[in-house]
Amino acid sequence: MRTAPSVLAALVLSAMWAGMLPELARTSFAAHMTMHMGVVAVAAPLIALALAGSRLDPVRHIAWHGAPILASMIELVIVWGWHAPVMHQAARHHGWAFALEQSSFLLAGVLLWTAALGGTREQRRLRAASGVVALLLTSMHMTLLGALFALANRPLFQHAATSADALSDQHLGGAIMLLVGGTSYLAGGLWLTSRMLRSINLQCVPSRESFR
Repeated sequence: MRTAPSVLAALVLSAMWAGMLPELARTSFAAHMTMHMGVVAVAAPLIALALAGSRLDPVRHIAWHGAPILASMIELVIVWGWHAPVMHQAARHHGWAFALEQSSFLLAGVLLWTAALGGTREQRRLRAASGVVALLLTSMHMTLLGALFALANRPLFQHAATSADALSDQHLGGAIMLLVGGTSYLAGGLWLTSRMLRSINLQCVPSRESFR
């Protein structure tokens, strides 16, 4: 495993889970969204980069080239599911639900990012297109969900509705999701696209032997 992204991922997860954010997230949607984005859009890609190509990389053992798109659909269900009001409220008030929410966020994020970035060089070449589609689809649904929270004209979660600034807090949480979530997955998709185009260009450039 690569040391630098591993250490950075551990630091990000420590900041998300071992500091004040878990307690703040009980009543603050913005704190919850900061945790969520820190886990899926920062820590997860760092973990994927640390695992990519190593013996611990699970993608080396998965031959299906459409795996990134399936992983994207799994993350969509998990992310939207935990933001349904009843599920979100359970995670804010019950320790077991909070642990399940955060662990599922991390697993879904790592699954998607490793599916898009991991594997052998040949697997990465064959999966490049599906990885691009998966990350861009995820950027789109993150942006859509963030916009829902940022533009809603009333608090969407009952446990926060009694707070005087609940709507502003929800709008801030939506903005965090739009900025961090949308940007992270969009940047990942664009980076994969550029890498795929470079690979195509290298294959199209005639070798010196062809001119002899």
